[in-house]
Amino acid sequence: MTHDMTRRRFLAGAAAGAVVTATHPSAQTSDPTKLTITEAARLIASRKLSPVELTQAYLTRIETLGPTVNAFITVTADAALAEARAREHEVAARRIRGPLHGIPIGLKDNIDTAGVRTTAASALFADRVPREDAAVVTRLRDAGAVCLGKLNMHEFAYGGTSVVSHFGAVHNPWHLDYSPGGSSGGSAAAVAARLCAAALGTDTAASIRMPAAFCGIVGLKATHGLASIRGIVPLSESHDHVGPLARSVADGAIVMTALAGFDPLDPTSRAAGRNDYADAIGRAVSALKVGLPRAPFFADLDGDIQQAVEDAISVLGRLTKSTADVSFAGVDTLAVLLAETYAYHAAYVADAERKKLYQSLTLQRILGGASVSPPAYIEARRRMTIARNTASGIFANVDVLVTPTTMAIPAKVADAVAEPPDEGRLIRNTVPFNALGLPAISVPCGFTRAGLPIGLQIVGPPFAEARVLALAHAYERATEWHRREPAVG
Repeated sequence: MTHDMTRRRFLAGAAAGAVVTATHPSAQTSDPTKLTITEAARLIASRKLSPVELTQAYLTRIETLGPTVNAFITVTADAALAEARAREHEVAARRIRGPLHGIPIGLKDNIDTAGVRTTAASALFADRVPREDAAVVTRLRDAGAVCLGKLNMHEFAYGGTSVVSHFGAVHNPWHLDYSPGGSSGGSAAAVAARLCAAALGTDTAASIRMPAAFCGIVGLKATHGLASIRGIVPLSESHDHVGPLARSVADGAIVMTALAGFDPLDPTSRAAGRNDYADAIGRAVSALKVGLPRAPFFADLDGDIQQAVEDAISVLGRLTKSTADVSFAGVDTLAVLLAETYAYHAAYVADAERKKLYQSLTLQRILGGASVSPPAYIEARRRMTIARNTASGIFANVDVLVTPTTMAIPAKVADAVAEPPDEGRLIRNTVPFNALGLPAISVPCGFTRAGLPIGLQIVGPPFAEARVLALAHAYERATEWHRREPAVG
């Protein structure tokens, strides 16, 4: 479906939708940051909510809570208000671009923004100011979104705690002593703390879904290449994805619709028909067959995670046609990740002065890729390509896979600073689907006894984002976990 078709359908339903939204409990709030994107969009379209009012509400909250969570590196308040005023003038002229019109969004700080520094949370790039927007930023602006600023992260996206940052550790809004996960920790923390309506993150091994799980929100990594990664500081372009973090599945679908599309200047981009992923919201899931890959995804789980996920599977069993254990062989693509990461940083680490600007853990990981030989890289890439080409076979007898998003709870910030946690445990359940390039989403499915959120991962075949979103929304609608909010603020 084209962007114009999406916009026309949105406008056609805006008036009726505004009536429904006006009676919805969350739409009656005096705090517009509590509105979902769908609710806010309908109020903006009906001129009951100003994009300027909504943007200012988020900026006020950022000013109040920003130092506590440390989610933002750069806040572009003046530019955001100018964008919001422009979107407001378009509303007055009845030129509404779609459901993201006037919606304030945050961007992970490895995503280029023209004229605004993009640091990747590193001293190396502390003063780096791109000349052009990343492709996905252009798409968001074209869809009418307002950019609030750049979000903190794990340095160069090479870790899962977001405590390794030139700009200080990010804190989990549910419990400030804990990490929000990473590398998109600032993106997840900002969404959970209502510092933006949604955010963009990147995901190379876990970096959207893990922080989404740890912060009690939704995180979507689509099929590799569906959204352009051009203009994003890379980790490993063969594994890198960009996608939304949001407070609901429907909100994530709206943002993903804006991001998706072929980019001929991105060598990883893949041509796929334009879709409005919001169409998946409310779609029937009763005919779906759910596969449960018990090994290794369900092994050695934290006890609270195991109980929450088993409870979630019981819910899915009532919503779908069947659940059944399945198995599939993974593919080892570590050599690809290590070599591609080192290739990007090779010139920097070869310079003695620039090398000093890296955090020690990041530098150690980057240098680990120097030993990967060209033949080893080529052979690993070959295995990856074949695995991706045959990945649809995993779904021969099931429609989706379901796993815990993570096997462990997040580390405490102080502990992660003192000694890096075993990040292999944090990414075990997510990295296989980066290697295979499959669409995967994390949705809230419970809480630990300490009050930390738990995530459920739903995975589909290539380009089956609509199927994944439909089941995620059905589960969300059948449970109450997404309605809880952190106490911060």
